[in-house]
Amino acid sequence: MSYNTVLYNEANRIATITLNRADKRNAISYELIDDLLAALKQAADSPAQIVILTGAGKAFCSGMDLDNLKQLTGRTHEQNIQDSETMASLFRTLYDFPKPTIAAVNGPAIAGGTGLATLCDFTLAVPEAKFGYTEVRIGFVPAIVSSFLIANIGEKRARDLLLTGRIFGAEEALKLGLVNEIVAPEQLMKRAQELAAQLLENSPASLQATKKLLSSYTREQLDRQVKQAVQSNAGIRQTADFKEGITAFLEKRKPTWTGK
Repeated sequence: MSYNTVLYNEANRIATITLNRADKRNAISYELIDDLLAALKQAADSPAQIVILTGAGKAFCSGMDLDNLKQLTGRTHEQNIQDSETMASLFRTLYDFPKPTIAAVNGPAIAGGTGLATLCDFTLAVPEAKFGYTEVRIGFVPAIVSSFLIANIGEKRARDLLLTGRIFGAEEALKLGLVNEIVAPEQLMKRAQELAAQLLENSPASLQATKKLLSSYTREQLDRQVKQAVQSNAGIRQTADFKEGITAFLEKRKPTWTGK
C-alpha cells in the first residue's frame, strides 16, 4: 500500500512507519490519522513482528495541523464527537497494538504527538526532544490522553503535566517514565533496530500473549474513561474559550479568556 502522509517499510520482520510531513513538522491532519491507522493495520496483518514509529525531518510530531485547527471552530457537535472518536481510536489502536511497538522520537513531540510517542511499548528519544500536553494553553481539554497518562505515571504527576500544559525535555520525560532511553540523534534508528532485534529473539506468540494480557488489565476502565473523554473533548469545542484559544493561537497572540 502507498500513503500520502506516512512511509511504510518492512524488512527483517520489522515494520517501520515514518510520519512523513516534514514540511509541517509531521503535524496531525485528518489524512495522517487515516494513513497511520491503515499503516498500523498493514503492520498488524503482516509477517512483521515489531513496529518502529518515527518522524521525518527534525520533528517527531508537532501536534494538530494548523489547517485542521482552523476548521474546528465551525464544526457541529456531531462532527466533534466523530473527530474525538477517531483520535481515541488511533490512541487505542497504538496502545493495544498486538505486536511490540517502539517510538523513535527524533525531535519535538507535542500534544497529540506526545501521545503517539508515549503510548508505544518503548520510547527512545534524542536529547533535544521536547514533550508537552499543551491543550489547556489553547482552550482544549487533554481528555483522551489523560487516562493513558495516569496509568503510566500516576495521578499527581499527570495533573502537573495536564493542568500546566508546560513543555518538558527528554531528561524529565525519562525520570517520569515516559521515555525509556535517551539516544544520540545519529544512533537513534540504530538503537531502535537493536531493541527490535532483541525483541525478535523472544517467542512471537509469547510477546503477543503478554501484550494481550497487559491490555486486559485496564481495558474495562479505559473503555469507560475514553467514552467519557470523547464527550468532554467534543463539549469543550462548543465554548467561547475554545474558540478564543484557537483564534489567538492562529493569530499568534495571547488569548483573552472569559471562562465560558
